[in-house]
Amino acid sequence: MPAPARPFLLIAHGSRDPRHAATVAALVEQVRALRPGLEIATAYLDHCAPRIPQVAGRLTGAVAVPLLLNRAFHAKHDIPAALRAAGADLPVARVLGPSPLLLAALERRLAESGLDTSSPLVRARTGVVLAAAGSSDPAADAATRALAAGWREAGGWAGVEVAYASAGGPRVPEAVAALRSAGARQVAVAPYLLAPGLLPDRIAAAAGDADVLAPVLGASPEIAGLLLRRYDEACRAALGAPALSATA
Repeated sequence: MPAPARPFLLIAHGSRDPRHAATVAALVEQVRALRPGLEIATAYLDHCAPRIPQVAGRLTGAVAVPLLLNRAFHAKHDIPAALRAAGADLPVARVLGPSPLLLAALERRLAESGLDTSSPLVRARTGVVLAAAGSSDPAADAATRALAAGWREAGGWAGVEVAYASAGGPRVPEAVAALRSAGARQVAVAPYLLAPGLLPDRIAAAAGDADVLAPVLGASPEIAGLLLRRYDEACRAALGAPALSATA
């Protein structure tokens, strides 16, 4: 008889904006629908309840899955520190990126915003701004730029420029202008963010010169599937090769 599945502990950042927690809850429901019977709990790093110490200690044998796009400060420091403080020595799954599923989710949101992503002609004349949060971690920003470069090559876009809502530039208006100067006939802004909140609102406010503005990635099936992929990877690692732990 197979051993019961490890509990799935989703760790999200948290926000004062109630849309953030609502999006996380919707995403959890999608994960539950994909994996019926799996025990799933949610904990937050900040702003929202429950916090990690309130949840991690009661989930014996759980796998922590960060709801994060890049391996930056929250993944490297905040989550391990919070788990240590809770006395929970749990395997920690990889962050979501990089993954082709993230590009699929970005394209889904662009299509939902009215862009004909199925047309090679539309792609060839459209520049895309990949609008990310931005990070003080150079490796995280490098990962976002690599995603943009791969998306341009694989997607047939007129161009893909990265813009940031915080940290260093460029900002969205600068990226829109750069794409138009390079010959893009129209420009779409694709927020590379998981849930609504302050930074997505900042991106939306700065996207006035763009032709298309997509919503955040949100509770898309690609993100739900990717969370389960990261969970499964961590479960396999915990059975064999050492997994990334709360102390690593």
